[in-house]
Amino acid sequence: MRKGLLLIVLTIALILTGSAHAQPKEDIHLHKDCKYCGMDRGSFDFTRMLIEYDDGSTSALCSLHCAAIDLANTIDKTPAKIMVGDFNTKDLIDAEKAFWTVGGTKPGVMSKRGKWAFAKKEDADAFIAKNGGSPATFEEAMKAAYEDLYADTRMIREKRKMKRMKMMEHKR
Repeated sequence: MRKGLLLIVLTIALILTGSAHAQPKEDIHLHKDCKYCGMDRGSFDFTRMLIEYDDGSTSALCSLHCAAIDLANTIDKTPAKIMVGDFNTKDLIDAEKAFWTVGGTKPGVMSKRGKWAFAKKEDADAFIAKNGGSPATFEEAMKAAYEDLYADTRMIREKRKMKRMKMMEHKR
């Protein structure tokens, strides 16, 4: 009898613990989609970004690519805080204090050249050892995002064009 009760209590505890982890992060709950490309930020929680401006406004984005667009479009606003998803934990971390990697074999989100953020230097180093790329600061990663912006935007347009063409073919 006691073993059965203990099993039930443990099962309930596991279910409750699992459901807590299944809950979306607060920023994802408040801002589900990227304001520029419409991508689901929950699916890209490891690259999502949240920019808080000094006027109290925020921009919720899927990637450094879309953050670069936002920062260029809001040139008269000053970012008070720029947060990014840690590649491993998916927790939001300070983008300017993060350990970034640029390049390597893993393609980026909205970009051919990957740009990944890590809270810990050893995690960034392990990523580079496995996937290649170079260590970078936030400024270097942002500069790479701007350097890649035209080619990445063109790539995205072509992919979306092909997707629309396939959809049209299926409707026929």
